[in-house]
Amino acid sequence: MITKGTRFDRDQNSAFEETGFGSQLVYDKVRRLFAGGLALDVCVLASVMDALHSGLDVRLIRSATRSADEERGRRALEKMVKAGAAVID
Repeated sequence: MITKGTRFDRDQNSAFEETGFGSQLVYDKVRRLFAGGLALDVCVLASVMDALHSGLDVRLIRSATRSADEERGRRALEKMVKAGAAVID
């Protein structure tokens, strides 16, 4: 279990940001990450992009996420796919 969003002075959108999650995945030899959650266009986007930059094979579970804004969600989905994430249902 990881805890994010514990800083009061700034947002922490990514599950990788100052949580130790990335280090734990390396320690556990995880190579593929399945992602979902809220919101697709904010926290999910930040987490997926960080996971991809860390070299993980990312599968976004489309039916397991929703966006705060429909248009931003569409653009976020395009950005993740362009960066290498696979979208599954």
